[in-house]
Amino acid sequence: MTIVVGYVPTPEGEAALTQAITEARKNNTKLLVINSSKGDALVDNRYAQEPEIQSIEDRLATQGIDHVIKQPVRGHDAAAEVLDAAEENNADLIVIGLRRRTPVGKLIMGSVSQRILLEADCPVLAVKAL
Repeated sequence: MTIVVGYVPTPEGEAALTQAITEARKNNTKLLVINSSKGDALVDNRYAQEPEIQSIEDRLATQGIDHVIKQPVRGHDAAAEVLDAAEENNADLIVIGLRRRTPVGKLIMGSVSQRILLEADCPVLAVKAL
């Protein structure tokens, strides 16, 4: 049993990680944290830096959560990375964070969350930041 969480260093990403930890603990399940970048920019603020990754590592280890953290940079968008990880690991659940966007914003920029919700082969738990 595996839970995949799409993580970005934002309040929405933190909310998703917190909920994924709760689900992993409740179900005694492995947690796979995915934080990806397409690699097409010199600085990608969605790609967690080493101190952030170490903080997550410490948090999961302290709580006794069996986990793996992956940071792929393969030119794929975040939705593809999360969906691929879920498929490859036969995930039982995907956890994602949601942020409010205008309809025009979704049209122009697309929606990672929407794609994951529509294309995932397993249940998706979408959470909002408080």
